[in-house]
Amino acid sequence: MESDFLNDRDENCLKSSRKGTISLKSKYLCCALLIAFFLSMGFFSDTSAVETINWCSYEEGLVVSKAEKKKVFLHFYADWCVFCAKMAKETFQNPAVVSYLNNNFIPVRVDTDKDPATAMKYGVQGLPSTWFLTEMGEAIGTVPGFIPPEPLLAMLKEVNGIDTGS
Repeated sequence: MESDFLNDRDENCLKSSRKGTISLKSKYLCCALLIAFFLSMGFFSDTSAVETINWCSYEEGLVVSKAEKKKVFLHFYADWCVFCAKMAKETFQNPAVVSYLNNNFIPVRVDTDKDPATAMKYGVQGLPSTWFLTEMGEAIGTVPGFIPPEPLLAMLKEVNGIDTGS
């Protein structure tokens, strides 16, 4: 009878230790999977792959435009301008707009608070203000106000197709 008791007790201990081991293994496995997941998010999400617009200063943009024979996309803005910030966040973050601008135009951005002379040269009265210039720096046209990504992309393609004879 005593041996039956020991055998039953040993068997119960063995079962409970197996349960503890399985439970502990499950916890380790779960932790390992979570760690692997979070590490893969950090290692495989390449935020540097997000393309941004290669903005030039006004003077630099005009020189590069002549050298590369590309039209100029001239954007006037100010840090305090709500619609300028909206355009920066929505329009100038759109991958199609970014790619088209970088590949087909010389993008120039002018802060009207820091460069009021250039803004005055173009008669900028409200912000944002977007201008299209020929390769020689002559005005093609202007669009005042916020421009969403799709209409801007259509404008870029239209202006890029204009033969300016340069």
